[in-house]
Amino acid sequence: MTPQLQQAIKLLQLSNVELTEFVASELAENPLLEWDEGQSDNIREGDRSDGAGAVESFEGPDTAQLTGSETVPSVADAPLDTTYDNVYDGDGIVDVGGDAPMAFADGRDGRGGRRDFSDSSNDFDSTITRDISLRDHLHEQLGVDVENLVDKMIGAYLIDLLDDSGWLPTNLDDVAAVLNCEIERVTSVLDVLQRFDPPGVFARDLGECMALQLRELDRLDPVMQLFLDNLEMLAAHDLNGIMKVCDVDADDLVQMIAEIRELNPRPGSIFDNEVTQAVTPDILMRPGPSNDWILELNAETLPRVLVNNVYHARVSAQVRSKDEKEYVADKFQTASWLVKSLDQRANTILKVASEIVRQQDAFFRRGVEFLRPLVLRDIAEAIEMHESTVSRVTTNKYMMTPRGIFVLKYFFTSSITNVDGGEAHSAETVRFKIKVLIDGETPDNIFSDDRIVEILREDGIEIARRTVAKYRDALKIPSSVMRRRQKAAAL
Repeated sequence: MTPQLQQAIKLLQLSNVELTEFVASELAENPLLEWDEGQSDNIREGDRSDGAGAVESFEGPDTAQLTGSETVPSVADAPLDTTYDNVYDGDGIVDVGGDAPMAFADGRDGRGGRRDFSDSSNDFDSTITRDISLRDHLHEQLGVDVENLVDKMIGAYLIDLLDDSGWLPTNLDDVAAVLNCEIERVTSVLDVLQRFDPPGVFARDLGECMALQLRELDRLDPVMQLFLDNLEMLAAHDLNGIMKVCDVDADDLVQMIAEIRELNPRPGSIFDNEVTQAVTPDILMRPGPSNDWILELNAETLPRVLVNNVYHARVSAQVRSKDEKEYVADKFQTASWLVKSLDQRANTILKVASEIVRQQDAFFRRGVEFLRPLVLRDIAEAIEMHESTVSRVTTNKYMMTPRGIFVLKYFFTSSITNVDGGEAHSAETVRFKIKVLIDGETPDNIFSDDRIVEILREDGIEIARRTVAKYRDALKIPSSVMRRRQKAAAL
């Protein structure tokens, strides 16, 4: 591959945070490039979907095609028409005539490094900023510790709600309402997240924050829990009251106070000296006026890049030496290539996102348990792109939806066959159904794995008993024998 093609592919998979600094660094190096300050005039918007969830794909060629060896500008090939100045109007590149002084296209917001397009020896990946924020740190743990896609979505939503201290200031009932799932499932996911590093994250108050840290240190006993439950007495200097509630003497109280002073009431603060930034969505999704969805790229992170053709013409007329001419030609080719590549990248992101919304319409309308099975190939075939292009687009690209902000990768999940040969069921949906069945058990009606298989088959889901057992284990649900004993003991 040519250096330009390699660079185009890497631009496609950059997050918006990495991309803007890359573009900014190019502008600092290239006198023919500049920002267009009137960037709010044009907002690139996708087509709408109807009430059935159909979203017309954004018309436009595949980025992998547009950045092929035949189309990526080389030293001898200018990608933009130099006879006319070309202006991007939100739908594509259009000719506007010779009075327009500049050419421009939309870019994306981001932060990262740069690389000279003509130098294939530089390591582009090593120049990108890799500072880890609190949210980055938590997302990494979420990807490792949580396998279930639905639980990952809930976890990602909760991560996005954290404040700078690492606390969760939101009522879980509100989270369940937004995601349209059971409060018990949100609580279960939160329990997993509260075991993440740094200890104390996802606490909802000071007492819980300290309890999580003490639990990590194996120093949370019932007396200490009583102490944490009555911190307001400590704030009021009611030491006698605390000793009475906790049934401890003064020496014990002094020791407990010393222990909590060693804890960090703001666990998220250890990332203060890092580059901490909330996720910035690449795509914005909102309901349309006719029970449809409207997708658009985030206008606030769409800086438009201008190629100053007037300045290029003036400089070109003044240069004399061969080196000067080669320098100006190289900068013009680089600037023109960047403008074209950013436009292609934006088109491709919107096209992929539109198809994801079309295929996962039930999730957006009805909640996490209605995720449908989806793989990269499904999207690639629907919009006639290469699967590797879809993979790059969905990496580190976020979409703000009515149910929260999600990375596009989250919408892909495996499937379970339908008994009647109809549409397959998402594996996450099947796990959810198994959990609902078991949660609804009574002491005299405990479902064996074989019985769960029969019930699911009645609902049109074909699944093996060993698969039920595997899903049950993943949900940390004990066997039917153990559940029967537990419920009997509870009586």
